[in-house]
Amino acid sequence: MSTTLPLESIEKASRDELAALQLERLKWSLNHAYENSPVYRRKFDEAGVHPSQVQSLADLARFPFTTKKDLRDNYPFGMFAVPQDQISRIHASSGTTGKPTVVAYTARDIDTWANLVARSVRAAGARRGDKVHISYGYGLFTGGLGAHYGAERAGLTVIPFGGGQTEKQVQLIQDFRPDIIMVTPSYMLAIADEMERQGIDPRTCSLRIGIFGAEPWTNDMRRAIEERMGITAVDIYGLSEVMGPGVASECAETKDGPTIWEDHFYPEIINPETGEVLPDGEFGELVFTSLTKEALPIIRYRTRDLTRLLPGTARTMRRMEKITGRSDDMLIIRGVNVFPTQIEELLLKQPALAPHYQIVLTKEGPMDVMALNCEPCPETAPDYGALDAASKALAYDIKALIGVTCKVNVLEVNGIERSVGKAKRVIDKRPK
Repeated sequence: MSTTLPLESIEKASRDELAALQLERLKWSLNHAYENSPVYRRKFDEAGVHPSQVQSLADLARFPFTTKKDLRDNYPFGMFAVPQDQISRIHASSGTTGKPTVVAYTARDIDTWANLVARSVRAAGARRGDKVHISYGYGLFTGGLGAHYGAERAGLTVIPFGGGQTEKQVQLIQDFRPDIIMVTPSYMLAIADEMERQGIDPRTCSLRIGIFGAEPWTNDMRRAIEERMGITAVDIYGLSEVMGPGVASECAETKDGPTIWEDHFYPEIINPETGEVLPDGEFGELVFTSLTKEALPIIRYRTRDLTRLLPGTARTMRRMEKITGRSDDMLIIRGVNVFPTQIEELLLKQPALAPHYQIVLTKEGPMDVMALNCEPCPETAPDYGALDAASKALAYDIKALIGVTCKVNVLEVNGIERSVGKAKRVIDKRPK
């Protein structure tokens, strides 16, 4: 019989106890970076700062930011802060927009990571003995192996499927009867589509919890997935440069934004234009400093994710508002700032349309043109009158609420290519 997993004492510590631990670990991390990473030594020296100057958490704001460019400029191993013989594993991004960002882990880093993902799946409602079906990609991507090690550490039975082979995924979900699935929200929709194609009602499957991450998704998408699948859907947050999945995770009892595991990662919110640190509650760009990482300490890493810091609820540690956009995802269409999740939110208000979509950008002369390709829900596909009304209503909402004229194209069922990982929401055909 599955049993509830107990909280760690640090999750119940007072804010003062947590801050004292953070300061102690911050001093260690800054010293470790300065003494062992030539890149950080140079960056700190050029900024005129030294780890010995840190007397409070607020002093961190004096230190320079780290960006993805720093990792790419020092590709592949220039950012590492331990000798090669202490590195247990290397991961890397896909590198689709340039050189991949390469990250490394000592054995202790891997142990910490497993513990934090275990903490995350427990916060999602996992119980010892649950079976978890992992559909995140394995390999250099941190998602699959990060989820895998953490789920095992939590005492779960792991089904390490990975991405793709959607028909086979459905077969094993039906046959192995997992309690939990860890996957991107967009691929969860593809699995649900395949279930329905096979005549299976997704709500009748064994899944109880979905732990979704690796791409922005809205609360409207959460409600749509929960209703369609009959599960509790929670958000797990991470990025490879900081660790991987498990930097923060939602708690099932509140589902009010991911709790940041602040004993290992110190968060800041900054004005993305000026770099100024903003108070809790203000909206801006999320910045992380690692407090315990050995192989690749990361100091004030600019995530490009846009959010705000909020007080803790289910845990003492602070939450961050659900990520629904990134500064580098923002589209500027005829002078209007547009995030794909804004489009998603409006699309999900049209019951005749499915939650699969792509934004296509082109040029007509000097003017940007935006089109939205979407799909009908299978049950409304033959009703052309309802689909025409839905597409017109959606185009009206986009113009009225976002401020951009958009042509809505309703394709056939399955007309949008399904992604086995992160969904490709934007196709930019504008001349460079």
